[in-house]
Amino acid sequence: MPAGSGLAPMFCPAYPPWPGSKFYGAETTNNLTSRNKIINAMLSTSNMSLPLRTRRVATSVTSFTSSIPQYRTAFWSSKGRDETPTKPAPRDQLHEEFVKTKSAVPVAPKRGALASSSIFEDETVAGPVTTTTGPAAALRNPRNMAAALDPDPSSRERWQRKMVIREITARGRLSKSETLKRSERVSHSKSHNYQTSVKKLGPLARQITGKPLEEAIVQMRFSKKKAAQGVREHLVHARNEAIVRRGMGLGKEDGFKAVQIMTKDGKRMKIEDPSRLYIEQAWVGKGDYGRTPDHRARGQINMMKNPTTHIHVVLKEEKTRIRENQEREAKVAARKTWVQLPNRKITSQRQFYSW
Repeated sequence: MPAGSGLAPMFCPAYPPWPGSKFYGAETTNNLTSRNKIINAMLSTSNMSLPLRTRRVATSVTSFTSSIPQYRTAFWSSKGRDETPTKPAPRDQLHEEFVKTKSAVPVAPKRGALASSSIFEDETVAGPVTTTTGPAAALRNPRNMAAALDPDPSSRERWQRKMVIREITARGRLSKSETLKRSERVSHSKSHNYQTSVKKLGPLARQITGKPLEEAIVQMRFSKKKAAQGVREHLVHARNEAIVRRGMGLGKEDGFKAVQIMTKDGKRMKIEDPSRLYIEQAWVGKGDYGRTPDHRARGQINMMKNPTTHIHVVLKEEKTRIRENQEREAKVAARKTWVQLPNRKITSQRQFYSW
């Protein structure tokens, strides 16, 4: 740029535009487009007042800068100038070592097994149980545990004395209910709360009462009621619980013969397995209520109460139903023969007539 021209102080970085100038605040970066804009603005506003030599230099600079191809990116920056050089991705040494040490031969999966304390374990396969003798544990001091296990010794002694007196009075004889609890098994199971009402779940409970457990499960499986599937799942859970906890339904005894009985509802039934489970009782109960907003017109909101209901199931074995049938038959057989005019004792006898 010639020293005598008036363009040098206008776009040279060493001579920024002075305050009050028309180009003060204009873009003075190294961008070629910004330079072209400044030069064109100067030429258009100079009104041909610059010397001829200066105008020729400005025209040559404009033509030179316009002939250079300019590349733009998506962010309006020149290619190669504003872009940051891409760095190579860091190496993952752990992954490379894993790939090198990885075996090409597939490893067979390990199969699980039952626990050593499982009741379903086959003794012939598992073999004898190994007992490991470790260091003897320190004995507990009863005095240290008395505060939690025996907080009121006097009340405990009175209760024990009362139980001893009751046993001596009964001479060691058991009541009928105690005898049945020792000889027959019972399993009671309660379900979680279902999103339904007592009115809808009650008919299902009455439908399965008195039926064998497997038949009740089939009835709930093909039922059209929405809550029937939840009842079916609970019956399966109650069956598993009765088998594991109470030891019920483990198979019939050797030498048992089929028996024809009549239920308390008057239905005849043939029993071939006395350990088969059946539903003795089934009833429903109310649970907690849920709350759901019901949005109405004009900003009104009504709170709806969503009822929940649970079901109770009492399972027993068929031997209980056989005993009940025998008791009913014995009661009928013990009745006296009915006569039209039974013999009655003569009462209120007097020596003289009453009239």
